[in-house]
Amino acid sequence: MKIGAQFYTIRDCCRTLEGLDESMKKVADIGYKHIQLSGVCAYEADWMREKLTAYGLSADITHFSYDRITKDVSGTIAFHDTMNCKYIGIGSNPRGINPEGLAVMETELRPVLPQIIASGHKFMYHNHHMEFARFGGRTFLDLLCETFTPEECGVTLDTYWVQAGGADPAFWLRKLKGRVDCIHFKDMVFSPEDRAVRMAAIGKGNMNYPEILNACEDAGVFCAFVEQDNCYGEDPFVCLKQSYDWLHAQGLD
Repeated sequence: MKIGAQFYTIRDCCRTLEGLDESMKKVADIGYKHIQLSGVCAYEADWMREKLTAYGLSADITHFSYDRITKDVSGTIAFHDTMNCKYIGIGSNPRGINPEGLAVMETELRPVLPQIIASGHKFMYHNHHMEFARFGGRTFLDLLCETFTPEECGVTLDTYWVQAGGADPAFWLRKLKGRVDCIHFKDMVFSPEDRAVRMAAIGKGNMNYPEILNACEDAGVFCAFVEQDNCYGEDPFVCLKQSYDWLHAQGLD
């Protein structure tokens, strides 16, 4: 399994092309070779391809515009082809995390998924804790996987949000084998300062990452992208490095 950097962590540093360029260099200097493009400024695919080559990076997955995917699938595929980016992702279901929203999503995606699959790309859905709400005894994530085959829809399983939803990340990684090519890593800790749960760099929290890593191996994960939505005033690049150093010490690169 590879490890990557989810650029949503450093989104505030990537509001301009100059900032995005500098951030890519900083991430590469930490040691990351894989990235996910999410939450950054608008960029042209040709520009991104040049920067990826310059810094020795691979953009393996995006969080892309849902409307652009459904309304311009050919353009979406061409954009990802230019960057040599296989996985076309969304961050949630904009139509609602409930059976009705899922039904609308299915109606909108069903016409474009065959073209995505035929092009050699894969559509990926990212979860938060809301996907563990239950409807008739089934979680939304269960319903999603019953609606779409693994070929039609992968899951960018976010291990933190699985735990925040009251579920077991290792269990879900194994359950979703065949769908979890790309996933998200962040740790969870209780903060005595504000007496609340916080996100943390990997190895700085209380999640059972040794077992999560075992489950990743069992599930055939290609790349885990480190993400920390909130760094609580710390330098996000320092947080990314702390996670990289811990994972690198476990033999990952």
